[in-house]
Amino acid sequence: MYRRLGFSASNAEVEAAVGQTANALVDNLVDAALAAPEIPAPAWSTWTNANYPEDDDLARQLRNAQREEFRIAYGNALLSNNLRDRLSFFWSNHVVTQLSIYNCNAYLYEYINCLQRNALGNFRTLISEIGLTNAMLYYLDGAFNNGNNPNENYSRELYELFALGEGNGYTEEDIIETSRALSGYTNRGEIGCSPVGYNPERHDAGTKTILGQTGNWGYDDVINILFTQRPNEIGYFICKKLYEFFIHPDSQDETGNADVIINGLATTFVANNFELAPVLRQLFKSEHFFDETAIGVIIKSPFDLYLNFTKELGFGYDDGLVQNMIDASALIGQQLFEPVDVAGWQRDRSWINTNYIIGRWLTAEVFVDGFFQADQERFRTLAMDLVGPANSNTSNPEIVVRAIVDKFTPKGLLTEQDFENAMDAFKIDDVPENYYSPDYIDGGLSLWMLAVSMEAPIQVYTLLRYLTRQPEFQLK
Repeated sequence: MYRRLGFSASNAEVEAAVGQTANALVDNLVDAALAAPEIPAPAWSTWTNANYPEDDDLARQLRNAQREEFRIAYGNALLSNNLRDRLSFFWSNHVVTQLSIYNCNAYLYEYINCLQRNALGNFRTLISEIGLTNAMLYYLDGAFNNGNNPNENYSRELYELFALGEGNGYTEEDIIETSRALSGYTNRGEIGCSPVGYNPERHDAGTKTILGQTGNWGYDDVINILFTQRPNEIGYFICKKLYEFFIHPDSQDETGNADVIINGLATTFVANNFELAPVLRQLFKSEHFFDETAIGVIIKSPFDLYLNFTKELGFGYDDGLVQNMIDASALIGQQLFEPVDVAGWQRDRSWINTNYIIGRWLTAEVFVDGFFQADQERFRTLAMDLVGPANSNTSNPEIVVRAIVDKFTPKGLLTEQDFENAMDAFKIDDVPENYYSPDYIDGGLSLWMLAVSMEAPIQVYTLLRYLTRQPEFQLK
């Protein structure tokens, strides 16, 4: 649950959740997400180009510093806000923009703030607001959509990617007519990065027919017509995407169980006037969410890989580490605020290729090495926490390896031989085999003990390094 609804959790957080019912835990996580505050507006949140130095190099340096500041702030939000910013990040890959296209820091803040405020709110409100953010108006050319020469980019993606799905309940004529209705948001100002304003003289005031409805429509009318005329199509499209993100990347199973679940979610979605929280409560409380076939079937994104690992280790983090994880994610295909195109990252199998998998291995090892160099003893403490008080000073290495494997992989390792290989990684040459306990090896002397043996921290470190290269570690 924590791996899916947020970016995982420490052992202490998981232990605190054990014993709660699924219903209670889901409600707590959803309620916390609804109450989570947004990132406070930075001092530059309303800046235009007039606020930056006239010198181009100084202005560029300042812009870059602001972006780094905001990347770190959002990275911290992802780590601390569980479901709220798991969803704000999800929506950033649904109603996509790219910072490199609109290139304004104030626009970036406005866009992320919109996603955070609406992450678990009303989907209709999200779609209505996101289309008028400056980032979106520039990214999909709404800021250049003149009534006498309509630009179809936003209207096409509104239907195809944001609300209905490709070819689902609309025509090319609907796209053209919708672009006319959305025209007029073209007051771009004389100073770069100024807020975009509405100019009624640039709006097409003629009659349009959209999804079978005829009138002199404008922006708000488009949203109203879309959600009034195509509620079921919207409901299924969005609930299918939520299902594939949170449950299983393949919603076309042979038995049709996924389709039954999605249809049930869509019914709830439409009945609740497109409120997201009731849908998410229903999804996460379902037996289907906890089904064995849904566990360990999603490939971790780069952000999952690093953020989950950091949370699960429970060693803490600072802004420097957050920055390093953001940079590492960019190296293996997920650059923050820069999805690959308007359709976003395609997730799952797209995260794995010959270059990316090697990058995942090497960068994960760098993080393990950094943690070890900073404080070796916390690796021992981690193992003691995972085995529990009764085994905190065990002499049986299998107990330790089993606990660590179970913590950092969703379903353990695939075969018994794979587990034996993990055991071999843990049992370094510096510890003779007969130093372990009699219940692990005949004639064992119990001279090695987790809580006191000097070798224990490096053994845990070596095992974690080994695990980061295993296929099962790449799953959630």
